[in-house]
Amino acid sequence: MTALPSPVLPPATIGVLGGGQLGRMLGFAARALGYRIVVLDPDPACPSASIADRVVTGAYDDVAAARELAAASDVVTYELEHVAAKVVAAVAESTPVRPGIEPLRVTQDRFAERAFVEAAGIAVAPWRAVTSVEDLRSAAGELGTPLRLKAPMGGYDGRSQVRIGDAAEIGDSLERLGRPAGASLLVERELDFESELSVIVARGTDRRSAAFPPARNVHDAGILVESVAPAELPQDALLAAEDIGCRLAEAMDLTGTLTVELFLLRDGSLVVNELAPRVHNSGHWTIEGAATSQFEQHIRAIAGLPLGPTDAHRPTAIVNVLGTGELRDARLLGIAAALAVPETHLHLYDKRRVFERRKMGHVTALGSTTQEALERARAARALLRWAEG
Repeated sequence: MTALPSPVLPPATIGVLGGGQLGRMLGFAARALGYRIVVLDPDPACPSASIADRVVTGAYDDVAAARELAAASDVVTYELEHVAAKVVAAVAESTPVRPGIEPLRVTQDRFAERAFVEAAGIAVAPWRAVTSVEDLRSAAGELGTPLRLKAPMGGYDGRSQVRIGDAAEIGDSLERLGRPAGASLLVERELDFESELSVIVARGTDRRSAAFPPARNVHDAGILVESVAPAELPQDALLAAEDIGCRLAEAMDLTGTLTVELFLLRDGSLVVNELAPRVHNSGHWTIEGAATSQFEQHIRAIAGLPLGPTDAHRPTAIVNVLGTGELRDARLLGIAAALAVPETHLHLYDKRRVFERRKMGHVTALGSTTQEALERARAARALLRWAEG
């Protein structure tokens, strides 16, 4: 039996590839446990900058900057899956990287992701690889419409994909996606689902996994706008979602956190939509609503510490605070009024500039039911607005 790696104990330094809001919240959790933090980000004033001991400024494909991060770290993780694989490989030459390079490779490429999920015996939406309008017409004949046409690499929050409602919309779909004929693209059937949900699973260096109660999510044009947990859905579906998360984390041999976004179909079956080998927007409810937050759990997992309990304290809801209008300095109004709503919490990500639909923060509320929690979070969010100019 392979010996387990020794725990990485405080005051060790945790390196984070990416300095966005997820890295910022990972940093808060790591600091609470006594760790030091160094981050790599293209922006020296990234959201993580105010909580990190050091920011290494570099692009997500900058191998030299990544090696600089590795030299200052005892273990390295990532807060987004858009880091170049060569960067993670360079870090791994000297420093443990968790979740690791294989989860990154699987989730960076939609073709690889879907093949991986199918190989694990878990359903995804029917899909095809296409390179031309003719291929798209053939796929539409096999899969039916509506369809989703997606770039295999890059894109999140609904970017790098277009909807094809019917056969008449196929002709200009490549232009709408901004991709030339000949580029390899993924097209999949748009599913008629009852609910969107996600499950977040942590897996430690001891290969033990722990799943948080699944959350029910609502998206608008690809951006998560609200989430409630524990999801009020059939118990067998929730247990099946947790099982899927644990099976996929094990199949990846992942150490850290895996988020699995799923569709609950009207016949009660589950279909995987997307994977993310990291903490996730839909898990923000765990900060106030669970015995261990997803951020602390991720730090525990990558440091080789025992995983914490994942029980939900009470029904919890989050509503995202998105930007509005043109690019300008960020100044949020109505904070005092929003925090007067019972059992409400506000998290701002310290992004200095605001623009339309940028994720700037979130409101969390607790209640006696998920509906009460959601109504409180919505009420608090409605009192917030971005100052003009």
